[in-house]
Amino acid sequence: MMKHIRPAIVMIVCMTLITGLAYPLAMTGIAQVLFPWQANGSLVSKDGKVIGSALIGQNFAAEKYFHPRPSATTEPDPKDATKTVPVPYAADNSSGSNFGPTQKDLIDRVKGDAETLAKENPGTPIPVDLVTTSASGLDPDITPAGALFQVPRVAKARGLPLDQVRALVEAHVQGRTLGVLGEPHVNVLALNLALDAAGK
Repeated sequence: MMKHIRPAIVMIVCMTLITGLAYPLAMTGIAQVLFPWQANGSLVSKDGKVIGSALIGQNFAAEKYFHPRPSATTEPDPKDATKTVPVPYAADNSSGSNFGPTQKDLIDRVKGDAETLAKENPGTPIPVDLVTTSASGLDPDITPAGALFQVPRVAKARGLPLDQVRALVEAHVQGRTLGVLGEPHVNVLALNLALDAAGK
């Protein structure tokens, strides 16, 4: 019996050491050497203080900032642990709403957001990413159209010329990776930091 148990125990120990210790340590070491910024969370600092990550959206709500996509993330309700409450961009609870396209709650939320945006920029088509959540609820990027749609509001709130704010958006459009992967996008945190640096 031991001749059958011993190889099983040896394999468990060996595979645990290889896949649970050696491989993760090797990958972590390689990542630290080749991609240290990404491996450490793509953290963004301002005045020596970490203010966010380029990979996780933040809930910018003030009129003077560009707003990200809506987020459907939630956290347990502090008053009743059996319920949840909306907490946008909760990085410890990445999730979408899981609402279907015909669900009334989703339809009502999208209609409400669209009505608010239509008042903000009358007569301009509303980019879909400004009223839809991503699967993770943490998307840090918006489309160039989503950013340009917000230019009039941001320019008005900051007392800046439209052309200056539009040029700032265009300067922050990131193209496709390797020219073919993904879609052009704008990182909201990077754009808002540039906006603050521009003054007003």
